[in-house]
This record gives sequence, C-alpha cells and structure tokens, in this order.
Amino acid sequence: MKNEYPLFKNLKDYGFYNELSEDELNYIFSNIFGQPVKIKGNIIYNENGNIIYTEHSDGKWEKREYNENGNIIYTEHSDGKWEKIEYDEDGNKIYYENSNGEWEKYDYDENGNVLYEEFYDGYWQKKEYDENGNKIYYENSEGEWYRKEYDEYGNKIYYETSDGEWYRNEYDKNGNLTYTEHFDGVWYKYEYDENGNKIYEENSYGEIINNI
Repeated sequence: MKNEYPLFKNLKDYGFYNELSEDELNYIFSNIFGQPVKIKGNIIYNENGNIIYTEHSDGKWEKREYNENGNIIYTEHSDGKWEKIEYDEDGNKIYYENSNGEWEKYDYDENGNVLYEEFYDGYWQKKEYDENGNKIYYENSEGEWYRKEYDEYGNKIYYETSDGEWYRNEYDKNGNLTYTEHFDGVWYKYEYDENGNKIYEENSYGEIINNI
C-alpha cells in the first residue's frame, strides 16, 4: 500500500482491510505517520490522544501535526488547503498563515495579554494593560482608540473614546457605584444601605427615586 490519501479508502480498495486486526492496522498507520497511533473508526490519534487524521465517508480527509505541548501547528485538507500556526514558549499563538495567503501576527506581555495584532490586510490593533491586567488603552489602524482608568480596587473610574465620548464614575468603600457622569451632561447619583442595596437614585433629568 502506498502512502496516499484517503488512507482508509485506499486500504479498503486493496481488499484486505476487514481481514486486519486492530493491532495490525495500528502498525500500518504507525509506519505511515512515523509515530505510534491508535485508530477509532476513521479517526487516527497519536499517543497523546490528539487527532492526527480524520477521513470522511466521501473520501475527504484532514491531517494535523502538533508541537511538544500538544498545540496544533499544521493542518492539511484534502482540497489542498492548509493552515500553519506558531507559538511562543508560553504557548501563545504568535503567527498564523494559510494557503489563501492570509496571515496574522501577535505579541504578548509577560502575563499573556495581547499587546499587538497585525493582519494580512493591513489592519492592526494595539493594547495596553495596567498592573492588574485591566485593559487601559486600545488603538487600531483605522484611527479608533479608547482609554480607561481604574482605581486601586479595580473599579473603572474613567472611559474615553476617539469619538469624543467619555464618562467618569465614583464608588463607595464597598465598590458600589455612587456617581456617574457622561460627556453629554447626563449624570446619576446613587445611595445604598449597609447591605449594599440601592435605596436612592437621582439624575440630571430631575428624577428622584427613594426606597428602590
């Protein structure tokens, strides 16, 4: 039998597929893939339990390769299409490419947060984070951006966008929102009881709500 795809169909065409034991099939396909494999139906797994080959009843198939961490690094399809992926030492995807000429690149900080993304069509995104992992800045190749500020407890206290919109928030010691003000002049005030239940609301529209 030649090392050709679809594997199962070709083996059956040779007329002795049903005469082979499971161990004999595993041996044949282990030689084809150059590694120990296990077969379940028309799916072949490597010794780590990852699918490395799938074949469908219509003869279409998909083949996969993995790195030492079990991440897919290459996929090939029966229609000739393929995808390739690269990872950094922490397992983060840093590069993707496919047979259509499409590609993606990624950069990360030490905490695994995406700092930069770039795509084959020229589109890109930049991101920044504070020491607690909160995203505080975003920008893309289309000129859009926003920035955020957080207090020491992780509450968002300010937000601003490239469209000129913004809002700011204030909180009590329990993290309950007590005041929010927006770029258009709209504001809300809130009060809470000792259990954190909202008991009062007032807004810039002149509305006052007690015992909510």
